[in-house]
Amino acid sequence: MGPLVRRSWAPRGHTPVLRQRGRSRRKVSVIGALVISPRRHRVRAYFSLLAEASFDGEHILQFLRQLCRALRVPIALIWDRLQAHIGEPVKAWLEQHRRRIRAELLPPYAPELNPVELIWSHAKTNGLANFAPVEFHDLAMQAHLTVLAIGDDPPLLRSFLRHCALSFRL
Repeated sequence: MGPLVRRSWAPRGHTPVLRQRGRSRRKVSVIGALVISPRRHRVRAYFSLLAEASFDGEHILQFLRQLCRALRVPIALIWDRLQAHIGEPVKAWLEQHRRRIRAELLPPYAPELNPVELIWSHAKTNGLANFAPVEFHDLAMQAHLTVLAIGDDPPLLRSFLRHCALSFRL
């Protein structure tokens, strides 16, 4: 729960001080999808947060099911090579649903091709920068508010797509 320390402004001679209540390894994990409508008119973001755990194959599968229920159209997934993305539970489920969902993997070590990586970078340098929570639920709430703010800003979402090296014809 330590703060993500970033450069900040302060009056000369008054170094900003971030107070926290000790070191903690508690965390909030986030998974996200950037969705472009078939005619490229709308861009939306879907997120899921997980307190005090990491996303494994089962959690990713749960997110994919929720995404399928929300979208109800054919889906083309483009994602990185995280082991949980290509592990057995997800791989088997994608194989069963291959008529509706097509999954393509990005090349290894290519975060510049992944617009969702730009979302995480933006969240860490804006909404979560220099935030030192006192309680764990403060961290969870701030992470939730940060991803909601990003998801409610279509011009910002389009900028993430424009600045990645893949062509989405926006």
